[in-house]
Amino acid sequence: MMLSMLISGRNQPGNDIDVYLAPLIDDLKHLWETGVEVYGRYKKENFNLRAMLFGTINDFPAYGNLSGYSVKGQKACPICEENTDTLRLDNCQKNIFLGHCRFLHSNHRYRGWRKAFNGKPEKGVAPVALTGDQLFEKVKDMSNKFGKPFAKDLVKSGWKKKSIFFELPYWKSLYVRHFLDVMHIEKKHI
Repeated sequence: MMLSMLISGRNQPGNDIDVYLAPLIDDLKHLWETGVEVYGRYKKENFNLRAMLFGTINDFPAYGNLSGYSVKGQKACPICEENTDTLRLDNCQKNIFLGHCRFLHSNHRYRGWRKAFNGKPEKGVAPVALTGDQLFEKVKDMSNKFGKPFAKDLVKSGWKKKSIFFELPYWKSLYVRHFLDVMHIEKKHI
């Protein structure tokens, strides 16, 4: 397990994270395709070590930067995409996201709890997440623009770039590529 970086606050690189990750991606490609010779102390002999990146662990904004999906605005869910259930609160200029009960099984008790959620029973069906191949087809022709975007270049929703991780030959074959660090994104109860 390797912690490759921890960047927070207003100095975080955003889309430019791919420039920072390029040397790591090159090393990972080498470890996957060729490997490196290392000494194994247990057997007291050299062997060829190969490695792969199993996934990333990050909070939601970092997930957006690494995956290439815009996690801001009304379509902030990379699973639901255009079917994100969003409500805009005009007085505070915030988006809230509803419809999470549709991910529960059809007879789950939370689907009927009107008071606890939006005042309506949930009858919706959860969208099916894209497979790695389907996702790659969506982003394969995207060109990545680095630097801070101008107003005309801002992404309103959806995929904004092809992640540098797709340079890894196995990346689109992984079932789950990015893991969310719940400690930093769940509501804290005191």
